[in-house]
Amino acid sequence: MRLAGKVAIVTGAASGIGRAIALRFAAEGAHVVVGDVREIPREGGERTIDLIRGAGGSGDAIRLDVADWISVEGVVQDTAFVHGRLDIMVNNAAIGIDKPLLETEEADWNRVMDVNLKGVFFGCKAAVAAMVGQEPGADGARGRIVNISSQHGMVAAPGDIAYGVSKAGVVYITRQIAADYAARGIVCNAVAPGKILTGKEGPAAAPETLAYSRARTPMDRLGRPEDVAGAALFLASAEASYIQGENLMVDGGWMAS
Repeated sequence: MRLAGKVAIVTGAASGIGRAIALRFAAEGAHVVVGDVREIPREGGERTIDLIRGAGGSGDAIRLDVADWISVEGVVQDTAFVHGRLDIMVNNAAIGIDKPLLETEEADWNRVMDVNLKGVFFGCKAAVAAMVGQEPGADGARGRIVNISSQHGMVAAPGDIAYGVSKAGVVYITRQIAADYAARGIVCNAVAPGKILTGKEGPAAAPETLAYSRARTPMDRLGRPEDVAGAALFLASAEASYIQGENLMVDGGWMAS
């Protein structure tokens, strides 16, 4: 129960990595606000909020469009008002378009940046605004932000330039916020997943893509959403008491090889 009594918002929590983070946080005692533009998981199955409550956890499901400042600010302010504070913000929501440079239209670029980068900017801004006025916890932190970046924020994202650039921006904004607000009790870190099998269909699950990922990953398996959830839990907990501005790789050794 490492998050007992904590209040957390997880964006993009209906499916995949966000879903796994929300479930893990709830299992560790947090009240989890499941924020997403959809309710039904992309990979199928029960709604995240139903799984949380079915397991005896606490949470709410709220429609949240991370590309809309009014939506993000409203959810953050309402959560802090209802529960008295916001302890953890996980900026996870993201999209990809699987297009190389010459096929990427301006509208494609703008949509990816709106969700993947502006959405993180909005989430961080709203969360920091709510957190800086709170009393610090026993570890001195007023609030913790965990951004979900990607290994493709450090190396090229094959055939998806907008996605890679957006995730590189997530790594940067994480460090900037950590540097600017550490002295005011805000802890901001990121988790950078490698190839994670979420159950989502499409180009990312194509046989040739999976074969390439397996060849590049030193470990004998590809990642699971629960692997990322464990790293997010660590960074959201008081155990990460002196980690600030870090981009934690969860990639089975991909970036090490």
